[in-house]
Amino acid sequence: MTTPASKADQDGREAATVLAAPKEPSKPSSRRLTFFRADTQTLSLLGVLIALIVAGGITKPDNFLAVDNFQLMITQASVIGVVTVGMTFVIISGGIDLSVGAIVALASVWATTVATQEFGFWGILFTAILVGVACGLVNGVLIAFGRMVPFIATLAMLASARGLALQITDGSTQSVTVTSVVELNYKDSYVLGIPPLALIFAGVAVIGWLVLNRTTFGRRTVAVGGNDEAARLAGIDVRRQRLYVYLLSGLCCGIAAFMLIALTSSGQNTNGNLYELDAIAACIIGGTLLSGGRGTIVGAVLGVLIFQTITNIFYLNNLETATQQIAKGAIIVVAVLVQNRTSRNQTT
Repeated sequence: MTTPASKADQDGREAATVLAAPKEPSKPSSRRLTFFRADTQTLSLLGVLIALIVAGGITKPDNFLAVDNFQLMITQASVIGVVTVGMTFVIISGGIDLSVGAIVALASVWATTVATQEFGFWGILFTAILVGVACGLVNGVLIAFGRMVPFIATLAMLASARGLALQITDGSTQSVTVTSVVELNYKDSYVLGIPPLALIFAGVAVIGWLVLNRTTFGRRTVAVGGNDEAARLAGIDVRRQRLYVYLLSGLCCGIAAFMLIALTSSGQNTNGNLYELDAIAACIIGGTLLSGGRGTIVGAVLGVLIFQTITNIFYLNNLETATQQIAKGAIIVVAVLVQNRTSRNQTT
């Protein structure tokens, strides 16, 4: 039988033993690790971009470092940048969209027909966005409810959209006669030296970042891409979420088509050529996993700027287009290898 005094002594010894036991180091939370990874990745991409700018300044200082050249680079990057924002959501959700370039072409030629231009600035803008969203809707329905593989569904859209764009234009270029659209690319329209198309790109990127990181839609997109079965068990309508993601991609294509119309003052069936490859490459460079479940808008934007800077440096140094494509391919391979190595290290 233990007395109250002896019980108190025993409790005291147990407490002392617990306090004396070595404490296991607390593991950082997954949220903190995610921020650390993202920060390191962003700094690495910024370092690459700065190194490229230095290289351009060394090789062609008079041409590359000119203000006009930087304005040109950011303008050219803006169109594919908007497409890349939509592609980032698609890849994070575990999908792929090979039709973005063809959708841009179809939206641009449909929005520059004579009948459409009669409605002026807003008619062209609305038509481009409507065509983009409609194509995204078809992709989303086929993939989410038709259970088609994204690669096949978007490949079919690529062929169909290109064919329809060719049929609408009959192989000719449709010139834009709406002055308010063409003036978006004039220097008189620049805001504090920043081209209007770059401002549109910045606005789309900021909205994309907010949607991905601060809304339920963004969290559901990541969940579906990470594990669609777990997302379904958690109460997420996986099919509807995938439909929304492709609608978002189509919306971005429509906006990009309008920007391309303002940039080139025309609509052509060849618009958006290889945009799908450039957008996917920018996403990969930015750290978006092709298997889905992880990606950042900031990384994708930096990926676009890196590729555009490389293209500009090659152009100023009179390097062939074939050399540019080889360099881009090598960069993509290195980025995927780095992703695979990082994923293996995280799982071990």
